[in-house]
Amino acid sequence: MKQLLHLTLALLALLACSPTASSQRSVGSIDVPSGFSRVEAGDFGSYLRGLPLKPEGSVVRLYNGLPKAWQRGAYAVIDMEIGEKDLQQCADAVIRLRAEYLWAAGRREEIRFNFTSGFRADYAKWADGYRIRVKGNEVEWYKGAAPDTSHAAFRKYLDCVFMYAGSASLSRELAPVSVADLRIGDVFIIGGHPGHAMIIVDMATDGKGKTAILVAQSYMPAQDIHIVTNLHDRRNSPWYIFDAGVTAFDFPEWSFTSSQLKRFRED
Repeated sequence: MKQLLHLTLALLALLACSPTASSQRSVGSIDVPSGFSRVEAGDFGSYLRGLPLKPEGSVVRLYNGLPKAWQRGAYAVIDMEIGEKDLQQCADAVIRLRAEYLWAAGRREEIRFNFTSGFRADYAKWADGYRIRVKGNEVEWYKGAAPDTSHAAFRKYLDCVFMYAGSASLSRELAPVSVADLRIGDVFIIGGHPGHAMIIVDMATDGKGKTAILVAQSYMPAQDIHIVTNLHDRRNSPWYIFDAGVTAFDFPEWSFTSSQLKRFRED
């Protein structure tokens, strides 16, 4: 039964991101390194593993349609629209994936994120027709629209969150996690101005103590979510392979320590 749920979530990921996703490859179709096998994924992990990819060779594009200037750090591009404003940057992409998963799983009452100010923006309230007014340091709800549970209204809610949330607020919402307890869906994050956030979208193990992960990000300015290349290990790229004693992770545009790993608290 649980396996069926995982497969259903993966299918929902495909359908939510692209109307033609059924003909596309997904994160889970990327070959694992020799000697490795994919780990069992939870519900969120199954969603991320099922995310569709744009055709091989696709470039990372910015919110305005222009190609990102530096493409070497991108291995594959997630097939998910990002809007036409400079909003969905690094932490926003992590928020987006988590929110789309909860939407696809029918757990919409759990969709809520904090602004940097600490204001909690609940999607359920937005769906009831309330909107958010920001005046200086004051943030409040007001009745501004008819109830609307469509995905289009949901996307407007997310754009509002992207405007006022970021790595600093998201970092405070997540719980610390150790490398030994790593899961798909865990987040590398440094909260700051600027900070950065990247999310593990797949994971494999060799059964002998080594772990391999695929990591995705957006960046500044807002751009396609993409799986990053491993510039230090071309043979196994885009996988990053490490053992339980690892203390540093060096990705193409940002580096983290093992103490900067976190997880959504509901998982």
